Amino acid sequence: MILQNKTFDLNPNDIAGLELVCQTLRERILEVVSANGGHLSSSLGAVELIVGMHALFDCQKNPFIFDTSHQAYAHKLLTGRFESFSTLRQFQGLSGFTKPSESAYDYFIAGHSSTSVSIGVGVAKAFCLKQALGMPIALLGDGSISAGIFYEALNELGDRKYPMIMILNDNEMSISTPIGALSKALSQLMKGPFYQSFRSKV
Repeated sequence: MILQNKTFDLNPNDIAGLELVCQTLRERILEVVSANGGHLSSSLGAVELIVGMHALFDCQKNPFIFDTSHQAYAHKLLTGRFESFSTLRQFQGLSGFTKPSESAYDYFIAGHSSTSVSIGVGVAKAFCLKQALGMPIALLGDGSISAGIFYEALNELGDRKYPMIMILNDNEMSISTPIGALSKALSQLMKGPFYQSFRSKV
């Protein structure tokens, strides 16, 4: 993976190397957002997830779809925009969200919550019709799974059996408090002994 003038080997087996990449991305995000403004906490909180996605998958064959896409700064940095990231949210600079006209690695224009799985279902169907290799990978937060459009997409995905990966960033952060049975179930799971034991081992 080339970060413009920086090159990193995103070897999924090299934990120390991936940690170095994460630290470099965090420093760059903090530097630019401190000057230009932007979505700092959501982007910092998704760094490891996005580095892991890039280490494991080819985003040209497996399109990354970011819910809202305000947390996709690390993705921008990993796809040839490390130096130009200084223009984030500036006139004629980089967008604060994913934008296909900005990069071939930005698969979809986003900016609204809860749409990633729905978009992913459409992409997966197109892949199946074209008999193309790969599958969409959606990154979404727990605040997104309380919307009706998410359940409609999940219902369609389960019925059609399209290949797709969903990564849930359950950080208990959203504009308003998530409600509903699924939110409660996830909260109980994270407080339970199995998850706590797993987290301590990881």
